[in-house]
Amino acid sequence: MKYFNRALIVISAVFVMASCNTQTAPQTESPDAAFRKLLKNFYERSLVLNPLQATQIGDNRYNNLLPNNLTVAYRNEVSSYYQSYLDSLRQFDRSKLTYENQISYDVLKWEAEINLDGLRFHEELLPINQFWSLTLTMGQLGSGSFTQPFKTVKDYDDFLSRISAFSEWCDTAIVNMRRGMAMGYVLPKILAERVKPQLKDMITADPSKSLFYTPVNNMPAGFSDADRSRLTAAYTQAIKEQLVPSYQKLYEFFDKEYIPAGRTTAGISEIPDGREYYNHLIRQWTTTDMTADQVFDLGMSEVNRIQGEMEKIKDRVGYKGDLKSFLQYIRTDKQFFPFETDSDVIRGFRAIYEKEKPMVDKLFTTQPKSRFEIRETEAFRAASASAEYQQGTPDGSRPGIFYVPILDARKFNSVGMETLFLHEAVPGHHFQNSLQMEDTTLPDFRRYIWYGAYGEGWALYTESLGEQLGLYTDPYQKLGNLSEEMHRAIRLVVDVGMHVKGWTREQAIAFSLERDAESEADITSEIERYMAIPGQALGYKIGQLKILELRAKAQQELGDKFNWGDFHEEILKNGCLPLAVMESDFNKWLEEQKKKSS
Repeated sequence: MKYFNRALIVISAVFVMASCNTQTAPQTESPDAAFRKLLKNFYERSLVLNPLQATQIGDNRYNNLLPNNLTVAYRNEVSSYYQSYLDSLRQFDRSKLTYENQISYDVLKWEAEINLDGLRFHEELLPINQFWSLTLTMGQLGSGSFTQPFKTVKDYDDFLSRISAFSEWCDTAIVNMRRGMAMGYVLPKILAERVKPQLKDMITADPSKSLFYTPVNNMPAGFSDADRSRLTAAYTQAIKEQLVPSYQKLYEFFDKEYIPAGRTTAGISEIPDGREYYNHLIRQWTTTDMTADQVFDLGMSEVNRIQGEMEKIKDRVGYKGDLKSFLQYIRTDKQFFPFETDSDVIRGFRAIYEKEKPMVDKLFTTQPKSRFEIRETEAFRAASASAEYQQGTPDGSRPGIFYVPILDARKFNSVGMETLFLHEAVPGHHFQNSLQMEDTTLPDFRRYIWYGAYGEGWALYTESLGEQLGLYTDPYQKLGNLSEEMHRAIRLVVDVGMHVKGWTREQAIAFSLERDAESEADITSEIERYMAIPGQALGYKIGQLKILELRAKAQQELGDKFNWGDFHEEILKNGCLPLAVMESDFNKWLEEQKKKSS
């Protein structure tokens, strides 16, 4: 989300040649004016540091840049960037700023501190996995169906520059992974094996058959013959001499060196400083100070609670076996596989949207203007992808996109589709991301910032609104809702289990199979996702529970004065926030509401 796109958090960066030192505001400026200038500078510099992020939000100034975020020089530059703004914050008396600027102060402070802390760990030695990697993102960008625009001659030339930079990134990745092998920073063997076919898919002897040739096939009709001829030749050469050789080198490296060196353990605690690194990741992804044991215990508590709710559904539909066999029935019975074609699946999601539309207005007083679309995930990444939301652009030139991976429509289980749509599209990620992006009263850096605990917590919270939105009338769709909530609760257990408590991949899969309605193949893919990106899966449940806690508090203290639309407006109006900042603002709002109603 993702979120900017959830994937960009690990791949968007570029070496900044300019100094990141900030300037002290003139004495004649008010503290608020000076602070707003600081926020503007922070944002503008972040786009130079993160050109893929700029591309994502439709700012095309840096579309020719691609980071080599694996170098020591780049990491030092990032450190200087965050430290300089942290130092600048100390020049301001927070209490003398407006309330809105105080929130921005707290967000900027968190952002600088958490990123500086993360630079203590050697993420650059683990640059590629099967879930998030520049090797995958380049395919998305180069396909012409993602965030990289291919509308003008300059757009085409911009991506040629990124191709050249990507070749350098790949060479650095191999050097870093060899360093990692020597130091003990390596992927689990099974994850390295998952990367290999992804790399192979990008290797072709015929440039015209390459995914990266798609923009040539779709070249705008208005291009001159000279430009068309030049760009066709340039893309053919870039595919043949840069892209294919880079993917080939990576493929051979994984095949001959990296996979044999892979770990047999699942958890990140098995790499040097891995336990301390995981503690950092808990803080980063949950925006809390929870310990690993607290996360694990919370997960077990939620698993047990939700399991009881699932038992009620089992009894309601008259199933006579135990919960484990009931879940197996859900995974396999043909009634839950009604689709014949990929288009059938997409139409199924569109029907859900039409069903909930009349009720959305009652729960949301403010709704986004941005369009959204439902698309099938591209074939080259579908096997390892989850359903996801891709944010649109502020000018509306690219809609928000709900991507659905469909490997075989006849094996696409319909149970849980309503929940999935609520989470990824409306009123989940599409509402939250779009409203944040569209709110020009927010400082620019806050319009596009992403915190998993808030963003994914909101999306998981919206799954609980199914009844209010006219959904979950089918008990199996309600079971799908409970199963998805169980899925997120299980994450707290298995993520900590693997990364701290020594659980194996197989233990985590077995724990999930006992309680999760997803197929064994999907569960296996999910467990391997948690292995690849430790901690990322923790934010969902922790953020959801915080929002539910705040809603319960508002309902209790406001009584019949509680209004769904007002509550949702309050939670959404500031965009993504660390949970503590969100709660502090909520408490202020609640006191104001109580005064109004008294």
